Amino acid sequence: MLFNSWEYIIYLAVVVAVFFALPMRGRVPFLLVASYYFYMQWDWKFAFLIGGVTLLNWEAGRRIADARSETSRNVWLWLAIIASLGVLFFFKYFNFFNESFRAAFEAGGMTYMVPYLPIILPVGISFFTFQALSYPIDVWRGDHGPERSLTRFATYVVFFPQLIAGPIERASTLLDQFKEKHRFDIGRMGSAIQLIIWGLFKKIVIADRLGIYVDEIYGAPELHDGSTLLLATYFFAFQIYCDFSAYSDIAIGSARILGFDLSKNFALPYLARSIADFWRRWHISLTSWFRSYVYYPLGGNRVSTLKWMRNIWIVFVVSGVWHGAAWTFVIWGALHAAYYVVQWVWNKFVPTPAKPSWWAVLLGMLVTFHAVVLAWVFFRAESIGDAWYVVTTILSDTGSMPDLGASRFTAAINIALIVFLMGVQVLQSRGWFSIYFSPSRFSPAMRAAGSALLVCGIALLGASSSAFIYFQF
Repeated sequence: MLFNSWEYIIYLAVVVAVFFALPMRGRVPFLLVASYYFYMQWDWKFAFLIGGVTLLNWEAGRRIADARSETSRNVWLWLAIIASLGVLFFFKYFNFFNESFRAAFEAGGMTYMVPYLPIILPVGISFFTFQALSYPIDVWRGDHGPERSLTRFATYVVFFPQLIAGPIERASTLLDQFKEKHRFDIGRMGSAIQLIIWGLFKKIVIADRLGIYVDEIYGAPELHDGSTLLLATYFFAFQIYCDFSAYSDIAIGSARILGFDLSKNFALPYLARSIADFWRRWHISLTSWFRSYVYYPLGGNRVSTLKWMRNIWIVFVVSGVWHGAAWTFVIWGALHAAYYVVQWVWNKFVPTPAKPSWWAVLLGMLVTFHAVVLAWVFFRAESIGDAWYVVTTILSDTGSMPDLGASRFTAAINIALIVFLMGVQVLQSRGWFSIYFSPSRFSPAMRAAGSALLVCGIALLGASSSAFIYFQF
């Protein structure tokens, strides 16, 4: 059941109507059933998997809280970590490492006997595993008390708006909301619908239209020159941003109608002035998860410079692997680690003024954006060989005009949509337009008119609906 479908809109309307019609004590159990129904639309068998992950981490949290010795607490914590990550490893990474070992053995003239397994990747497994696992860790740290209700905890893990692609929530930000009394609020619903419409516009009109061109060019990069590959890479940068941020917008809006507040996941990332700034703005919930559960336990920045650099490399490479079981994602993460270290060295030896000039700000944005775009090549390419071909061809062969595809008019629309998107984001940064329900300088009537125009844009310019990119993670 895709967010960008009439099926989901009808489903959401029914869930909202029934949720507020039920007495308070029946609402959380209903959300649990509705969320499992939502997940089972992909493959009902994996409902047992998510149920097992839920039960394991709930029981581990309870045992950690009730343990009488530190040894017992640690045993239950590591049981939750090993079992949860073991499930994630098997479904997502077994064949990746298995085939890597096979290639290494064959290169050394040895026989490798472990066969390839036809494993189906459960949709959203990286997201719900991380969300469930954060709970026993927080209980072990003393950051959150044990949740005695399995129904509430199971609903927290499988809450349908953010189940498939985040935001990745912590117990402290979402679990406790299932204990609150939620009342229907027409104002919240209005602002939520506006955000959902903006998300649908970014997905259906911008991301899916750009994706048609990107898929054609990246599907056979060896057939295209550097300028065409460069245009496709620019298009992909905006495609993945609009695709993923659209999912987050629709998720946050859907939860808001029901009275729940999800975490902000994007904050105008392509206006970032540095790589560190970019990662404060991009996929915020995942960045926060890695910072809390990987970076800080390794020592964060409270260690020697060399160990800090080690920590940065570990976090970004692990982040790359989290995104996909392929060496291209490892390189993508390693590139961002290298960017981060280079930025640290630059800041150490080149003083930054407290109030930089406008041209310095613009230059920082352009450099950061193009560094991110370079890394996106490895994120999007089907193989390291394809990625290397794209990069080297862009650098050596950009003299001709790019191939605009089947229609110059379509290419012009795509470029105009990118300009429109960035114009809106600049105005958002200036406080003219709302960012996740922040104040806006426009009246409610004008905001409603803007949403109506976006709906018209969806009807006139929308491309064929497709699954969100981050569903594969």
